[in-house]
Amino acid sequence: MFNRIKEDINSVFDRDPAARNAWEVFFNYPGLHAIWFHRLSHKLWHKDFKLIARMLSTFSRWLTGIEIHPGATIGRRFFIDHGMGVVIGETAEIGDDVTLYHGVTLGGTSWSAGKRHPTLRNRVVVGAGAQILGPLEIGENARVGSNSVVVKNVPKNATVVGIPGRLIEPKIDDSTQAQRTKLAEKMGFDAYAISPDNPDPVASAIGKMLDHIQMMDSKVNNVCEEIQKLGGEPCGEELPEIEMQVDDFVKAEIEAAKERKMGTELSGL
Repeated sequence: MFNRIKEDINSVFDRDPAARNAWEVFFNYPGLHAIWFHRLSHKLWHKDFKLIARMLSTFSRWLTGIEIHPGATIGRRFFIDHGMGVVIGETAEIGDDVTLYHGVTLGGTSWSAGKRHPTLRNRVVVGAGAQILGPLEIGENARVGSNSVVVKNVPKNATVVGIPGRLIEPKIDDSTQAQRTKLAEKMGFDAYAISPDNPDPVASAIGKMLDHIQMMDSKVNNVCEEIQKLGGEPCGEELPEIEMQVDDFVKAEIEAAKERKMGTELSGL
């Protein structure tokens, strides 16, 4: 038992730079206290002392702000950072070296008996406020972004953000980003939502649409040039400017994004 407690304390130093010494971690990390209470209540649950197990888990919730059902299965070196508001359901399964932040819910979507809560494989990290719902599986080394709502399986090594949770694709290169920005400006708006650092899957989809439009423009220009060489004038008239109707809310968002971008550039100087 003491070896497991020591292992838990050491795991905190690997994931929380605010931890200064073992005694501070032992007395002031409610995530660890909740896990230790859970180990005892989990044993009582499987020895069929279910009422006592539930009472102990309720006391733990009152003490730490973290609710873990005694039936949940939790691996080694599990770390709950801050912890307030974390809820882990009865049939949840958590592997080794998993990290949860405050406000995370591993919940069920059915009132039927049986497996109804998520399974988190080894080394998963779940951001603050994320909701993982149903008997789905989060693969090894996966990351779930803050405030995401995940309702489908997540493959290993993947990152999921948004509502509902969607996979983030790899960042684009600088040349592709430059083409997107140039085309977006031509269309009459600032492409603040398609920067390579923006993890929003919807913004990524918009970026792909701009890539497609850019490619189509390039192909049409090539066709026009070849026809002009043959004596035709298919592209004599310029394309009309696109006028977009943007409401006040979107304008405000665009201006705010420009200010954020400017602030980021200034901070890098």
